[in-house]
Amino acid sequence: MNLELEYLPRWPRRKDFRIGCIGSGFIIRDCHLVAYRQAGFNPVAIAARDHAKAKAVAELHGLTRCHATIADLLADNSIEVLDIAVPPDVQPGVIREAVQHAGHIRGILAQKPLAMTVPEARECVEQCAKAGITLAVNQNMRYDQSVRALKDVLRRGWLGEPVLGTIDMRAIPHWMPWSEKLHSLSTYVMSIHHLDTFRYWFGTPERVLASTRPDPRTRFPHTDGINLYILEYDNGCRASSWDDVWTGPAREGSESDIGIRWRVEGTDGLARGTIGWPSYPAKTPSTLDFTTKQQPGYWLQPRWSEVWFPDAFAGTMAQLLCAMEEGKEPEISGRDNLETIALCEAVFRAAKEHRVTTVKEFLDV
Repeated sequence: MNLELEYLPRWPRRKDFRIGCIGSGFIIRDCHLVAYRQAGFNPVAIAARDHAKAKAVAELHGLTRCHATIADLLADNSIEVLDIAVPPDVQPGVIREAVQHAGHIRGILAQKPLAMTVPEARECVEQCAKAGITLAVNQNMRYDQSVRALKDVLRRGWLGEPVLGTIDMRAIPHWMPWSEKLHSLSTYVMSIHHLDTFRYWFGTPERVLASTRPDPRTRFPHTDGINLYILEYDNGCRASSWDDVWTGPAREGSESDIGIRWRVEGTDGLARGTIGWPSYPAKTPSTLDFTTKQQPGYWLQPRWSEVWFPDAFAGTMAQLLCAMEEGKEPEISGRDNLETIALCEAVFRAAKEHRVTTVKEFLDV
């Protein structure tokens, strides 16, 4: 069997698109710009609400221009691509302003989720389409190396028809201050990674069952902390995740057992893996092991040196640049992300209202 799996991004022919970054937080400073430099991309400008922080990031990464305001960056005629990294409740407003500069802005990479509601996200999609701007969403777990490698294993048919997929997350996120005012915490900020990954692997499910409870460690008011959910597909496939952001009193004096494990069972094979992200800033690659009836007697264990944080972030930008070159929809387009947002809302409402929900009821609003 050829184990040269397609786990790396497809690169654009042209890497010198001039990128303007909006935001100066961890994601831009420690992930996007690090990955872009490694990939040979061309970030040239930055702006943020906090000009001092933006200036520090510009100096750190050698950006030639630090604009005083976001409006100034949007008006910079040299910028071809926007890399937006702002909270999801304010992101639609930035996109709304950006489409007024469609003459020179040709592409936008927005953070996930695109917006906090499907109608608001759809408005962003329609505005960009009308302005001729290619819109992609930074669902970066799709470019985690084990997630992408498993997609190739599924594509090749080595597991047969998917029967059951599970993700077991026992990890402690760092909640940013902006997350305190959102109507959802874990679902739209943490679980969205796993929900979008299930969509990437298996497609969008028909029905959702879910349960949630607050996280004892998180002090600000919230409803969805620890999330448990089951996704049902009409073809019989089931997917489920335990998004445990508590993990026991690991920060309060006990020993810890932190990690993320996933597993996919098919009619012809089985795959299992780990996600290296909880070890950050240590660079721990994610893993994939799989076995298949096509080569019985073996666990196949491809390995790589790349990691999710920050390497995967080159992939999300690369798929946007490829789409711009080819005049096609990005792999993770704004339109595609509408279904991920609808799935998030289906999980949130299933847990809140104690009922089975469908993705369609939220996608069609």
